[in-house]
Formats: sequence, C-alpha cells, structure tokens
Amino acid sequence: MSAFAFAYPAILGALVVLPVIWWLLRLTPPMPKPEVFPPLKILASVLKREETPSKSPWWLTLLRMLLAAVVILAIADPVFNPRVNSLASNGPLVLVVDNSWASAPDWERRVQTADALIGDADANSTPVVIAFTAESTNDAVAGTATAAREKLHAAAPKPLVPDRDRAIQSVKAALNGTHPGTLAFLTDGIASEEKDDAVAQLAALQPAEMRLIEGDGSDTVAITGAANASDNMTVTATRLNGRSPTRLALSAQDNQGRAIAAGSLNFSAGQTVSTGSIAAPFEMRNDFARISIDNHATVGAVHLLDDGFKRRRVALLSGQATDEYQPLLSPLYYIHRALQPYADLVEPDAADLAKSINELLTGNPSVIIMADIGRLPQESYAPLQHWLENGGTLIRFAGPRLAAAPADDPLVPVTLRQGERAFGGALSWAQPQPLADFPSFGPFAGMAKPTNVLVKRQVLAEPTPDLAERTWASLADGTPLVTEKEMGTGRIVLFHVSAEATWSDLPISGDFVEMLRRLVQLSRSGGVTSQASAAKAAEVLPPFRLLNAKGVLVSETGSARPLETAKKGPLLSSFDNPPGLYGSEEGFTALNILPPGAELKPLDASAAGVNVIREGLIGGEAWSAKPLLFFIAFLLLLADSLIVLLMNGALPRMRKTAGSVAKAAAIIGLAFSAAAFLHPVDMRADDSKPGDEAIYSRLDKTHLAYVITGESDVDHISDRGLEGLTEFLTYRTTLEPGPPIGIDINKDELSFYPIIYWPISATAPMPSNEAINRIDAYMRSGGTVLFDTRDALNSLGDNSAPSPNGQRLQAILANLDIPPLEPVPSNHVLTKSFYLLSSFPGRYTGSPLWIEQSQDNSKNKPDRPVASSDGVTPIMITGNDLAGAWAVDENGSPLLPTVPQDETQREYAFRTGVNIMMYMLTGNYKSDQVHVHDILERLGQ
Repeated sequence: MSAFAFAYPAILGALVVLPVIWWLLRLTPPMPKPEVFPPLKILASVLKREETPSKSPWWLTLLRMLLAAVVILAIADPVFNPRVNSLASNGPLVLVVDNSWASAPDWERRVQTADALIGDADANSTPVVIAFTAESTNDAVAGTATAAREKLHAAAPKPLVPDRDRAIQSVKAALNGTHPGTLAFLTDGIASEEKDDAVAQLAALQPAEMRLIEGDGSDTVAITGAANASDNMTVTATRLNGRSPTRLALSAQDNQGRAIAAGSLNFSAGQTVSTGSIAAPFEMRNDFARISIDNHATVGAVHLLDDGFKRRRVALLSGQATDEYQPLLSPLYYIHRALQPYADLVEPDAADLAKSINELLTGNPSVIIMADIGRLPQESYAPLQHWLENGGTLIRFAGPRLAAAPADDPLVPVTLRQGERAFGGALSWAQPQPLADFPSFGPFAGMAKPTNVLVKRQVLAEPTPDLAERTWASLADGTPLVTEKEMGTGRIVLFHVSAEATWSDLPISGDFVEMLRRLVQLSRSGGVTSQASAAKAAEVLPPFRLLNAKGVLVSETGSARPLETAKKGPLLSSFDNPPGLYGSEEGFTALNILPPGAELKPLDASAAGVNVIREGLIGGEAWSAKPLLFFIAFLLLLADSLIVLLMNGALPRMRKTAGSVAKAAAIIGLAFSAAAFLHPVDMRADDSKPGDEAIYSRLDKTHLAYVITGESDVDHISDRGLEGLTEFLTYRTTLEPGPPIGIDINKDELSFYPIIYWPISATAPMPSNEAINRIDAYMRSGGTVLFDTRDALNSLGDNSAPSPNGQRLQAILANLDIPPLEPVPSNHVLTKSFYLLSSFPGRYTGSPLWIEQSQDNSKNKPDRPVASSDGVTPIMITGNDLAGAWAVDENGSPLLPTVPQDETQREYAFRTGVNIMMYMLTGNYKSDQVHVHDILERLGQ
C-alpha cells in the first residue's frame, strides 16, 4: 500500500500549461504611470522608452505560477496513506461485525470501514456475506454488494454481549462449503466468554485472506457491581486496557435523571478491576436509581439500581436484656454484626415490649427481627399484623421462650411443636445435623450448602401438606431450618434455631450473613405502605424500561421477553432479556449488561494456520491534503492582490484617508473633553437605601435577635424573653447588650447579630426558599441560629414521632446545609463558658440541647480536651422553650411559669442563656489550659 496517492491524477495534466501561463504573464503590460502635468516633464518621460517596463517582475510571475500549480494540485486531491482495493478475488467477501454494546462509541467509523470494503467488492463484482454478532436472528446469505450495504446501514449497536458462535454458524451456512476470499472481522476487541475462540473458528473457514479490524477499545470500561454500604455506595468497574493510570468520575442519578451525588474511581497502572465510592447520606443513597461513568456513553458504563440496592431500616427486638459484659451471649449480637454493613439498625429504648413495638412501628421499618420472643403483649398483635399486611417482613429466631410459647401464635409461619429437639445429648441417639442443599426456590437458591454448620437444637414444625413449599432451608434429615409464610403483601420468616451460637454454628458462619442479607433484600426498601397496594411478587416480570446501547432508558421493549426471577443463579442479560428494568411502576428488578464480578478481557486473536492481518478502523489514518492546498492558494491569491494594490499606489491613498479619519475622531474627542471640562457636573454616588438609619443605630452595641414568625403571641414571648435575658446579662456579666431586635429573615440584614433565636411554630407560615437560603448564608458566614421547638412537654415519654413543631423544623432543616448534630457533651465548652452547667433547661427540662457534632475521634476518652474546635457551632436545637423561661413583663416579673414550677429551674435557664451568649462571643476560650486549675478548684477536686 502506497503512503501517498492522488484521488484524481488526470488533473495533473494541467501542469503542462504552466509555461503558457509564464508567457502570458510576461506579456502583461504594467498599469499606466501617473505623471505631473508640466509638458516638458512629460516629453522627457516619453523620450526614455527604455525605462518603461514591458513585462511584470519575475518574482510576481513566479508567485502567480506557484498559485496556479497549487490550485491544480488541490483539484487532483492528494491523499496520504490512502486505501487501496486489495480484496482477494478467489472467493466472496465475508464481513463479521460486532454490533455489541462496546461498539457504540465508534459505530459510525465501523460502518464506514465495512462500507469501504463492500465498495471494493462492488468494484470487482464480488459477492458479499455479512453477519452481525448481536442480532437475535442471523440470516447471512451470499448476495450482492448493494444488498449487503443496505443491511449494514440498517444495523445498529445493541445493548448486548455478542453471540459470535451463532453468527459464525450463520456464515458457515451461507458459504455452503465454499471458502471466503477476504474475511474481515470487525470486532470490539472484548472476549464475550471465558474462552472466546471466535478468531480460530473464523480461521477454520480457510479464507484466502483474514483481517482483524479493531476499534479504539483502550477506554472501554464497564460497571460490574454496586453495593450500598453503611456509609457510602461502593462501585466496582472493569476496563479493557490497563496500561496507564486512569481516574473516572462517577455520578448517581435519581428516577428523574437528575445527578444528586458524585464520586470517583481510580485505576492504577496495570489494574483492570477497581472499586470506587460515592459518599452520600443514607436517605440520599436510597434515592439512587442509576450510577454512571461520566463521558462514557455506553450501556456498560451505566448500572441500574432497584429496591434490592436500597438500604433497609431493620428493627431489632430481643426477649432478654443485653449483657454488656458478655456480648457474645446476646441474642442480637450476631444479627447486629451480620446486618450492620447492609442495613440501618434500630433498637428500642424501653424494655416493655408493648411500648417498644409501637415505638418501632412508628419508624416504619422494612424488617423487624425478633430473637427468642415467645408470647407478645396482646395489644401488639393487631398493629404487627397490620404492618405485615401492608408489606412488612418479620424475621423470628427460636429459643427457649419460643419453644415454650403456645402453638396458636399467629405470627409464626408454621405450627410448632412445644418444646425443643436436642441432638447429641445424653438421652438422644441422634448426632448434630448438618444442613441440606438449599432448594431451587426461595431467596437462598444458588447458595452453596454450608459445610461447617452443625445444628444441636431446633424447634420442630408439625407436618402439613404445604410444609415443603414453605421450607426455604432444612437439615440433612429433612426437618425445616427456615420456614416462611406470606401475610398480605408481607411475610413471616422463622429460623428454627436461636440467634446465638448455643443451638447451632449457623450464627458464627459466613452463610448466616448472606442468608440474613438476602432476607432483608426481599423486604420493601422504604418500609410498608399505608394500604396494601402491591400484589404478590411475581416470579415472571414483563419488560418495563430497557437500556439502549448508549445507556439511555427507553420505553420501547421490542421483542424482549419477561424476566424469570425465580431461576437459579444470578440474572444475566441475553437476547431475550436485554438490560433494563423489568416489572412495573409499582416495583421492578434491574438487569444490567454484565453480571457481578465480570471482567473485561481482550479477545484472543490467535488462529492456527492463517495469517491474521490486524488493522484499525478507517477515518484516522488516511487524510486528504486538498483543504490545506486550497488554503495555501487563498493565501497566495491574497498576497498577489496586496502586491498589485501596492504597485498601483492604492495603499498610500488608503493610509492618507485613514489618517484623515483618525484626525477627525481626535478633534471630536477633544471637543467633548473640553465641553465636559467647561461644564462640570456633580456626579457623587448615592447608594443609601431605606432602613440604613435603623441599621446604623444597631451597630453601637450587641443586640439579641429573634425571628418574627407572624404570630403575635409567639413574637411577644420572644421579644420579652430576649429582653429578660438582656437584663440578666447586664446585671450578671460585663456584657451590656442593646434592646432585642425582631428581624424579618426575608429582607433584614442578618450579619449584625451573633445569634438568632428562632421559635418554631407549626401554624406560622413556612419560610420561603429565599429566606432559608439567607439563613444558610448567615450560618456559613459564622452566625448561629438557635431553633426552639418549645415541645419538650408534649413529647415527654413519646419518641414515636415528632410533634407538629418538630415536623416544621424538619421541613426547614431539609433545605439547609447543616452539619451532623449531637447533644452537648458533658465536657463541651458550653457547660463552662460562664457558669458550670450539666443541663440546659428552659420552661421545660426534657429536651437536650443539640449542637454541631465534634470531629474529635477521641470523644470516648475521659481525659480528652474540650470537644469543640475553635469555631462555634452554627446551629443549636432545643425543645425546652428558652424564651418562655426568660420572658419578663415591664416590672421584671416572669410571664410564664416553669414546668415543673420551680424558680431554681428559671435561674438555670437564665444561666443557660448566659453560657450560650458567652460561647457565641468568645468561642472556646475555656479550652485554654490556664483555666484548668481554677475549674478544678471550683469543682472541689
């Protein structure tokens, strides 16, 4: 193949006319030369005939000849690294084209390459056989080049892994025993299975020439897994080329396609599989619908998520108290360790089961796990059954209490025999039993049988006709180990052994973790619904939304078949089940292009007995010099025009005209300047605004500020409360604040106040987004907002749900960028900034004071320094109604009584306000070691 050629070599014949152009240019007379009128000077010029030029200068002639030559060469279209028709002529052209998911980025170049080969075959009247590896049906036949070109342009990349064996068999049938002339395999360069011998199979067709044409697969990358861990979303990806280090940007989108979180994934040199992460809160991660790699528009760079990837809220209940000195004997210890990486675990604070169950149900958990709980309080059965009917999942573990419970328990999936069955005891002939193979149905299908688990005790189920259908795991002797029962849209699952290691080795095995994880994933991700709106989970799901080759979800399902979710083993994409979402809007299962743990490996290009020619796609190696030559010709023409203008004296006249214009512009500019100088105008800026005088009056002193809610009674208590605290600060400290200020957060300047007191009221208007943004900016710039829900009395003894004021506060904080919070630690500077305090009461005492969580990792050490950093917390939250305790009338008498009525509590409420103000104004000055001695003396230590 030549490295240089002309597309139209016949045009080069025009170069023979260059001598004629030279002759014509030499005969061209110059332009007439202007002369001054005096007659004698004219006659003198006329007599000097030898000084009048009769031809153009040689260098101008040479320039014009070069211009003509460049134009001729441009029309001839010189091409560097041109393609040549080199197809073998002793057989048909066979094209095997990968139109898989990895071919989507350079599909147009693949089509151009195949089209060029078909054009070569058409020029030689060679038949063409074309087959695609990602088509559900392959009807490859030896036909004309025109038919092959139509089939090529009708094809498109598919979101599938190529099935090269089927395409090769179709090519064999089309050849019908004949040998190909040229066989071109346009491949994506990725092995479609563990041992992909497609090149060897094609070589077995004995072509006269075999070409392996590959695209630029160096940046091919695919996501193979995602896991919702305890603190972030981990993403596993694989790439084809691992030669150089690469950093990929990850983004997570919600159901609307909006990017709500971002992360990164790094490949080091030589690494083909890597794991990245996307850090986001638990609630945000549960809104992830898909994860994608930025700037990679393929279905492999997209990973769809369904309910199975969302973290569940799991409530834990135990029949006995936890012994912190013997944690391994706790019924919930192994459950907690197994599920902590996969779910958010909650435990009740009260030991009363009736209260605990109601408390847990108000949190709308997805799963409730009961470890060795026999008889439940009677009032707890109805709410639990209602929760199960609406989609909850109850997982129970046996134990002594359950073994002794009545047989008519409605929250047990099968009828149990009272008592327990023991293996290997002094009065038993039986030995501890291993587990049997897991059945092909149920959540444990596909798991290997545990080989290191022995069961020593179990509760037995009464034989029933449907016992085998309800058994998800059993022992080697056939007795059930795990049984289940559906109740409405929920289900009950029972482990017939205990949750700790006294009855079996199951809790201390790795299989226990996987079994619990699979059971939790069966539950609803967002908890139960208020009504039973979902039907029984179908084992066959219709296609709902499918991914195209570029990773975009489309509603066209084409010939996709329903997905059988009950099949053994992992779900795999195929021609019948392309990647996408299967199910409906009520619920769906995500099917991705590659299974978990897959790895992109290069295609084996070795073939016995045939010399394989490896080529790249066309479009990058051949390039035409025609545009460059035309550009050079344009520059030469421009230079010739300028020279002619110069020789004819046009440029001096242009310079003279331009000078006149510049002079006129300068005169006009000077005139305007003189006019401005002669008539001066007072142009001082006046940027004053309404309300500036009030702002200036507040700059002389520190003022306490409160948010005006629009409710007169609430605003009155806030005003009188801050007035009372101002008086207390004036009498007890050296700080003398000015009168309190009520501010409108929609328009007033906030930066003048070190702290803003915000009483929360559910009946007050909801702040606008603009107001919340202003509050967020105020907190970011160093200010602090003290939110007071004033509901500690209403929420005493009821942690099930927030009060209306608490719900309003949640709505406000949902739009604020706030740090993690914690109750004030016992050694925080707020406890000692002025007074020594152990609590922060107001009118009520039941609510803690929440502040920004300390970032000190040593918070559990008793001798650690002051918890806060040098900065001051931007947010405080309480429900103790501080302003109600501070509020005084004009005579200084309290307006509202404390609950309980105690003037000592009011005194401590004022001291709380003093400590807060000192903390706001001075920061953590108490963390200085010079104060430690004085503090210890006052504590009497």
